[in-house]
Amino acid sequence: MRSAGILLHRRAADGGVEVLIAHMGGPFWARKDAGAWSIPKGEFDPASESPASAARREFREELGLEPPDGPYVELGTFAYSSGKRVTVFAADGAGFSVEGAVFGEFELEWPPRSGAKRLFPEVDRVAWVATDAARTLLVTGQRPAVDRLEEHLAAGR
Repeated sequence: MRSAGILLHRRAADGGVEVLIAHMGGPFWARKDAGAWSIPKGEFDPASESPASAARREFREELGLEPPDGPYVELGTFAYSSGKRVTVFAADGAGFSVEGAVFGEFELEWPPRSGAKRLFPEVDRVAWVATDAARTLLVTGQRPAVDRLEEHLAAGR
């Protein structure tokens, strides 16, 4: 399974770096915080779409906002323990506002085995957080993308 996403970053008031991450929606994640956040991302078919175009499309679908124009840098492809792989692109998000975000939805049988289908938001909130906090909040498989971003920024690229 392949996914692609965008990790926006900006300089914080204290001189550090903040990244834009999203809390996953739905009943499973509702009461979780650590390990319950994600880079805005989603699945794609590499036979019909490039990772870069998928990342932009998924950003729009999940947040209901146009991603910044860029430029974008590919931070790499990161593997989850499940075997899923996510390709992450980074861009400067200075001046990017999450005002007006409208989160995409998915359908789920809830409560389980009830036969009742409900709509839940793919994401229920987004936030700019310091990179250290992001390492705790993000799902484990995405944490190395924050390290790669910091390496990229430290190299002045």
